[in-house]
Amino acid sequence: MSARLSLTRHGPAEGLPLVLLHAFPLDSRMWDAVVADLTGRDDPVPVVTVDAPGFGRSPRARDLARRLGCPDAPSLRTYAAAVEDVLAAEGIDRAVVAGLSMGGYVALALAERHRDLLAGIGLLDTKATADGEDARATRLRVADQATGPLGARAVAPMIDTVLSPATPENQPDVVRTVRGWLEEAPPHGIAWAQRAMAGRPDRVAALSGLDVPGLVLRGADDVSSSQEDAETMAGALPDAEVVVVDRAGHLSAVEQPEVVAEALRALHARCA
Repeated sequence: MSARLSLTRHGPAEGLPLVLLHAFPLDSRMWDAVVADLTGRDDPVPVVTVDAPGFGRSPRARDLARRLGCPDAPSLRTYAAAVEDVLAAEGIDRAVVAGLSMGGYVALALAERHRDLLAGIGLLDTKATADGEDARATRLRVADQATGPLGARAVAPMIDTVLSPATPENQPDVVRTVRGWLEEAPPHGIAWAQRAMAGRPDRVAALSGLDVPGLVLRGADDVSSSQEDAETMAGALPDAEVVVVDRAGHLSAVEQPEVVAEALRALHARCA
């Protein structure tokens, strides 16, 4: 396995790419329905999906860190450096980058340290502030559980918090799919990502002066990323559109992919 993140291109080979970074503890499959919408119309968008370190087909974070000369300690800066590295290997030095949840944290890290890469930024169901003490302790506890006897079962309870209350009744297939993804989550990836997210700093300031179009989107029923979080990010960006998606929780791109795809398409059009 190459010591680079797993990257997949979708749609046109030419044009400004839209890079999609997935949520924890999933992989790039969570974008499948969004990608199908973005690439399946008469005006397809060039899309790139990436698997996070230790998830999907990507190598473990420690292998990436060593090749990139990053510290061994879990850090989203390593993930951001790995994104910049794999895009450069594909000849991509400018892109619209959109991330959901953990993917949004990485987009923020790119805004802080690799901002020349960004032609636009999409922050979906995420926040720019650091974790509070309780949230940080929960992440570290789950990381420890994942590397113990529980394994992937450490993240199983997330099924009760990442989806809208409307989804089990209206989209039972989505519940089954997300539950399956949680069961498949790699324990080493869970542990690394939780520790990396627990240690992330406040990055609101990284958005100030980021003179590119921005999208701030959240599911109306998202209990993890509040409207206040969204407004804080939008207020820091010079040019931001705010979108609230009805009948969606923290995984808006999975629950309402057509609505999310339309918002991302509009962001890409503003940038291109």
